[in-house]
Amino acid sequence: MKRHQLYINGEYTNSTGSDWLDIVNPATEEVISQAQRGTDEDVNRAVEAAFFAQKEWELTVNNERGKIVRKLGDAIQDRRETFIDLLQEEQGKDYELAQGEVDLAIDYFHYMSEWARRIEGDIVPSDRGNENIFIYKKPIGVVAGIVPWNFPVFILARKVATALVTGCTIVLKPSQKTPNTTMAFTEIIDDLEEIPKGVYNVVTGTGSEVGNALTNHEKVAMISMTGSIAAGTKIMEAAAQNITKVNLELGGKAPAIVTRNADMDVAVENIVTSRLANNGQACTNAERIYVHEAIADRFIERLKESFESKTIDDPRKNKNADIGPLISSERLEAVEEMVKKAKENGAEVVTGGERAANENGYFYKPTILTNVTHESDIMQEEIFGPVIPIDTFKTLDEAIEKGNDTVYGLSSSVYTDDMNEAMRVVNELKFGETYVNRENFEAVQGYHAGMRKSGLGGTDGKHGVEDFLVTQVVYMQYKKDK
Repeated sequence: MKRHQLYINGEYTNSTGSDWLDIVNPATEEVISQAQRGTDEDVNRAVEAAFFAQKEWELTVNNERGKIVRKLGDAIQDRRETFIDLLQEEQGKDYELAQGEVDLAIDYFHYMSEWARRIEGDIVPSDRGNENIFIYKKPIGVVAGIVPWNFPVFILARKVATALVTGCTIVLKPSQKTPNTTMAFTEIIDDLEEIPKGVYNVVTGTGSEVGNALTNHEKVAMISMTGSIAAGTKIMEAAAQNITKVNLELGGKAPAIVTRNADMDVAVENIVTSRLANNGQACTNAERIYVHEAIADRFIERLKESFESKTIDDPRKNKNADIGPLISSERLEAVEEMVKKAKENGAEVVTGGERAANENGYFYKPTILTNVTHESDIMQEEIFGPVIPIDTFKTLDEAIEKGNDTVYGLSSSVYTDDMNEAMRVVNELKFGETYVNRENFEAVQGYHAGMRKSGLGGTDGKHGVEDFLVTQVVYMQYKKDK
């Protein structure tokens, strides 16, 4: 069984504490590795190393940084099957999605490497005759990257590739549930001599210890965190003490609106994908459906058939498994409790509604609930499991109003073959992303960002790069020849 040390200033090192965290395979409930439980002192060592290294890294020619970032993608490609296996083992993804996540991480490093030559400033006219005004874009500094357990490889890529190509350094805290893929990536960093010591650092541990120490550190210039509203709120409170920039993705409650003009095949197929991807544990998952009452019965029956056709199994033992485990016993119990409460409030279970009959692991059956009200907890609170509640509507105005009535604002979708309906929904829904007649999953060249309590700032594309940069304006006066 592997025991992971910390990685600080280009070296593997022991924590100043003595505790270790068990990493559990959620499909078997077996302990598969251990990671050190980092301390405040460990975080300080890592941030100091990153702060010192950033001065040199910023002065490295942009294109050289880009070449290094591309090499990181190439190195993941060389170890692709290893990452897929580790990801399935520690997180429980089905094989197809694990492949997709690793391939997307590779693509992300390659894509971000190309931004090295595209970080541009401006020259703007001055009101003075003997002056030029230059606008520079410079790296923000040390980034604290807090990675969640649900997409530990891809979100690592989002944070590391963008930080490195822009000239920032990073201290990474992987989830205490899924550090194995991060440590496999750290081996790649350690083997790559072109990366100066201190540019990349990893401190494993808990959010309450390592996460808090990172967010409170005065030499951290930006905190990039993907997680819950509760965690994001605490980070903002801590960051306020040092006026530290925050970049937060804090979950979602994505509505899927299905109008009477929807292509039923398209709607069912893509909503199933959007709900059950990653066993229902993605911030962009479709979390609630609003379907026109005229087609509701037919839609629900088709959705039920698709849900019941899914194979539930350990994804490492069965490559054809569609549904793997939830991440932990706590997550399983939370989903059970939400469904139980919904039933007590009158919800009807169309299919599922209980644990799967696997001998071990945290498996829950894909579940459809009807007879729910828009105001109910199951329609308002993030489920983060393979459960979808369904409400009906009479008019598009009603569907849009219900879709917007939430504290979240990350993803949303609409299914219709009527362009007028599609344009109305796109223009009137208040979400960072709206998908029309397709599954909920973003592109690396887009911009993944939420509104309201789904977060601040964003990632991907040119706008995601800009979040890791600061602006400096230089007023350059010169003497005119006499």
